[in-house]
Order: sequence, then structure tokens, then C-alpha cells
Amino acid sequence: MTDSTDDTILIVEDNRSNLSLIADTIANVGCQIAIATNGIEAIAQAEAIQPDLILLDIVMPKMDGFETCRRLKQNPSTCNIPVILMTALDDTADKVKGLSLGAVDYITKPFQPEEVLARVNVHLKIRYLTQQLADRNFQLEQRVAERTHELTQALDNLRKFQLQLVQSEKMSTLGQLVAGVAHEINNPIGFIEANLSHASIYVFDLLKHLQMYQQMFPEAPPDLDHHAEDIDLEYLMEDLPQLIASMRVGTERIRNISQSLRTFSRSDDNNAVLFDLHQGIESTLLILQHRLKANRDRPAIMVIKEYGYLPPIRCYPSQMNQVFMNLITNGIDAIEYASEGSSYEDLEKDPHSIKITTELGEDGTSAVIRIEDNGIGMTAQVQEKIFDYLFTTKSIGKGTGIGLAISRHIIEEKHRGKLTCTSQIDSGARFTITIPLVTEDSD
Repeated sequence: MTDSTDDTILIVEDNRSNLSLIADTIANVGCQIAIATNGIEAIAQAEAIQPDLILLDIVMPKMDGFETCRRLKQNPSTCNIPVILMTALDDTADKVKGLSLGAVDYITKPFQPEEVLARVNVHLKIRYLTQQLADRNFQLEQRVAERTHELTQALDNLRKFQLQLVQSEKMSTLGQLVAGVAHEINNPIGFIEANLSHASIYVFDLLKHLQMYQQMFPEAPPDLDHHAEDIDLEYLMEDLPQLIASMRVGTERIRNISQSLRTFSRSDDNNAVLFDLHQGIESTLLILQHRLKANRDRPAIMVIKEYGYLPPIRCYPSQMNQVFMNLITNGIDAIEYASEGSSYEDLEKDPHSIKITTELGEDGTSAVIRIEDNGIGMTAQVQEKIFDYLFTTKSIGKGTGIGLAISRHIIEEKHRGKLTCTSQIDSGARFTITIPLVTEDSD
């Protein structure tokens, strides 16, 4: 039951005697009463005081009860207030019309106080229960929304944790492999490089000795002359120093490759460290060199570098290298997709490329790296999902759907930066990395 002292009933009646009778009847049960004598006034009163129930006379001048009821039900602020129509007519058609307009009940004149009170109490109780149900539904919706938010947050945290595990395991495995290769290269190349220094001295001494011998004994025995012609001694003496020099260049190249491999595979400490991003890009390009070279299906992919000034950035180097690896690999994949169905000659006329640009941000407090390809491109729908966990447009076995998700996590979560993509079909794609020059350590 409701507390009747808290209920307000609006009585709409133009006949004063009827108005007095029904008001006195309702007043005896303690309800608060508001009065209107026409439809226009009733609508204004209903909007202002929001009564719990409206008793509405049908027959009134200017605006009858039917029209008043229709307007009350069309008004969002009064549509939920129950309306009981009051009439002296006992016409079924009128009752059906009133109910179809939204009225909840009828009271027939002349009034019977007991009937009036009974109907009023029933509809006040229904109103009270309806409000309680609405409140319960609202509370339930709030709890469902809160729980849904909690579950969504938990799922998001789980996905981030999975990405971190995959990222950590992937870089750990790759890092161990690359570091092992670099270590195995270092041992023999160090041996070769050290012995080349001695070999250079030995060769120089032998050639010097041979020249002195030729000067002192210009007339050599016939057998020596024939042997000198057979081995082309003059060319050998000229080419051997150049051969040693070439071997030095080769060993230096291998040593640089080993250094690049160590740069790429370096392990990250708990704290970010200063790192030259250009070194990271170069080491990544070196590892991907085999995919950039020409093959039987397409010419070599050109790499266009437009490096601006970037100071050492405080970051997690191996994770940044992983981002470079993912983005450049995606560019190569997009180019290879775009090359399908084209002849080698056509591809040579319009070569594919990957362009890497670096510069300081406009505010001077961030580094901006753009990796752009002129591959197949992507639709707006794909762009919206490209960083989603497990989303991929590649065929089974060629894509996992985690590379770009990991990249965004590394840039935006670990480095407090931003990773974005812009693309159009048949016009390639551009990935833009923006990270602050000083990155706070994050968990």
C-alpha cells in the first residue's frame, strides 16, 4: 500500500458541485488535491506538479476530456500519469475511445464515494508498484552495466596480458636466436680479421722479397720464366694486395652485420634506456634484407630513407625494434599482394617501395617515425579493425592478427605514444609512430 499523504490527485471538473463532492471524498483519505476546471489548465497543472493520478471529466467546454487525455499521453512529461475518466454517459463506444487514448479506468456519475475511493486506491497502488518496478529495473540495468564494464575491463586486461606474454616470448626467442647467431659469427670473424693483419704483412714482405730477387737476378732460368708466365706472376703480384684489401672489407661488413644483429636483439632492462632509433630501423632492415631483394615474382623493393635529426630516445629498444619489424613486414606483405597478377616488366616500370621518414614533432618534444608503402592499401572498414586483437586480412598460416595489436600496445601503453594508420585502396598505407622524447617507465 502507498502512503496516501504523499499522493497528489489532480481533479479536472468544470461542475462545482461535482468537484466539491469528489474532492471531499478523496480528502477524507488524506491525499493532497489539485484542481483544474478545464483541459488547458489541467495540462499545465499536470506538467507543473506531476500528480500521481488524474481524475478527468469528459464533458467540458473548449477542450473535452478525450482531447485532454490525448494531449497528456503525447506529452513525455505527463504520459505516464494514470488518467481515470469521469462521465455521466454509459456509452461503450465512449469507454473504448477513452481507453484507446490511454485512460486506465472510468468512474460513472453520479459518484458513489465507495467506488471512487476503491478505484483511486487501486490505481494509486498500481502506480506505486509500477514506479517500484521501474526503480528496480533501473537498479538492475545499472548493476548489469557495471558488471558488463567490469567484465569488459577484465577481458581487456586479459588481452593486454596475452599480448605482453606473446610479445615477451616472441622477442625472447628471436633475441636468443639472433644473439646466438651474432655470437657464432663473432668468433670466426675475429679469428679471420686478426690473421688478415698478419697475412697482409706476410704478403707484403714476400712480394717485396720477390721484387728484390727480380732486380738482383733479372735473367732467371727458363723454367722459372715459364712458371712465371703460367701463373701470370705480374697480375698475381698486382692483384694479391687488392684481394687482401677486399677480404678486409668483407670481414668489416660481417662485423657490422653482427653488430646490427646485437642491436636488434638487445634485451630490455626494467627501465627505459637512451637509444638511437635510426640504429633500430637499420638493424631491422638488415634482418629483412632477404625479403626486400628481387625474386622470380617481382623486382627488389626499394627502401627510401628520409632521416631527420632525432636525439637518443629514452625507450625500450628491443620492443621498438619489434614495432619496426611488424610495420615493415606488413608493408612488404602489402606490396607482394599488390604485385600478384602483374608482369615482371610492368613492376619494373612502376617499382614498389617502402619509405621511412623520421623527424621531430612540431612541438619539439616528440619523435615522429612514418613507415609508408605503395602496396595494396586497405578499406576504411579494415582500418577501423586493423589494431584489434586477432584481426587479420591475411590467409590462414600467414597472419596471426597480433602483430599490429602488439605494436599499438608497445607504443601507446609502454611508451605513452601514438600509433595511427591512414590508407586507401590501391594507394598503400602509412603508419605513423609518435613517442615522447622522454618516456616515463611504465609497468
